[in-house]
Amino acid sequence: MTTNADTPQVKRRRRAPAGAAVLREDVTEAIRAAVFEELAAVGYARMSIEGIARRAGVGKTAVYRRWRSKLHLVLDLVSAIAVQGLPAPDTGSLEGDLRLLYEVTSRALRHPVAGQIIPDLQAEAARNPDIAEAMQKALREGQDSVASGIVAAAVARGEIGAAIDTDLALDLISGPLYWRAVVVRGPKLPKGYLAGLARATAGALRAL
Repeated sequence: MTTNADTPQVKRRRRAPAGAAVLREDVTEAIRAAVFEELAAVGYARMSIEGIARRAGVGKTAVYRRWRSKLHLVLDLVSAIAVQGLPAPDTGSLEGDLRLLYEVTSRALRHPVAGQIIPDLQAEAARNPDIAEAMQKALREGQDSVASGIVAAAVARGEIGAAIDTDLALDLISGPLYWRAVVVRGPKLPKGYLAGLARATAGALRAL
């Protein structure tokens, strides 16, 4: 006699709920890329869902299925920058770590698209607290996470004291290059500038 335990169990596949949307990742990435291009081309104020969709080669519905508005779309992309973060330098010295951090950050900030998008979003942030919060997260938290690692490594190596003022140290590390590249937006950095900045910052950190 065959028992229930001997009877093969037929596994039923779960069906997706009726009307559930399967969002294609390639379409999502195309929209994200189009947002950055559209921001650089026309700015946030003039940017539209129609323009984004046209640039991405999709219909407006594809955009609205992922984001409710251009504000939510931009906030999502800006916030994602913080998640991506920066590579943690590990050169074996404070000055070397700072120089590598500055080289990577400088390349990112000098990118033509970033150079147009960041100032525009900063202007919008002055009027929109949601954008201001996202910008704070993207441009500060990601950088501070890496800078904190540099400080901790330098303390462990005995290059700087354990009682260092961490907040002041992070400002010293992140402030000068951001000011030069984003706020002042001057010409191309002169040869040796980043090495000199790393050397000066390391000296300032040791003096804290």
